[in-house]
Amino acid sequence: MPKADLSHEPTSIPAGSIRKAGRADLPGILHMIQELAAHHGDEATVGLAELERDLFAIRPWLTALVADGDSGLMGYAILCPTARVHFGQRGMDVQHLFVKPPLRGTGLGQRLVDAAMDEARAHACSYLAIGTHPDNTRAQKLYVRLGFEPVAPSGTRFRLTLTSQGQAR
Repeated sequence: MPKADLSHEPTSIPAGSIRKAGRADLPGILHMIQELAAHHGDEATVGLAELERDLFAIRPWLTALVADGDSGLMGYAILCPTARVHFGQRGMDVQHLFVKPPLRGTGLGQRLVDAAMDEARAHACSYLAIGTHPDNTRAQKLYVRLGFEPVAPSGTRFRLTLTSQGQAR
């Protein structure tokens, strides 16, 4: 699995804003999703139509935050609602966090995580969850420094693929 070169020392935080994504951002987000998938040895099969559906439907399924600078999009975070029903807790899960390779180590990832925390609070969430590849110790150190605690798996999970008619295949 290819890994980005993260050996450089952090530089200054790039100028720009973190904001909710708009429809015009979809091609840039899709390109970064493809970069992230390739980084993990996968191929992204999502397209613009699915991203538009999930981010901009009448009742959106996901929230995307983008880091926008003078040269365009620099990174993104995609959030998905979750819950710990037995505790009555709403949460937000950072499904994807991506910073373009030349900007890694500049603090941009932390800015995206901070914006994700703000978004979760705006939805009355009591927790934010985030994961990373086991080998990504740099991200793990960032998350611990930001106050995240490692969470052990809580059991075996299963998945059932549904057809459009709702039947299992």
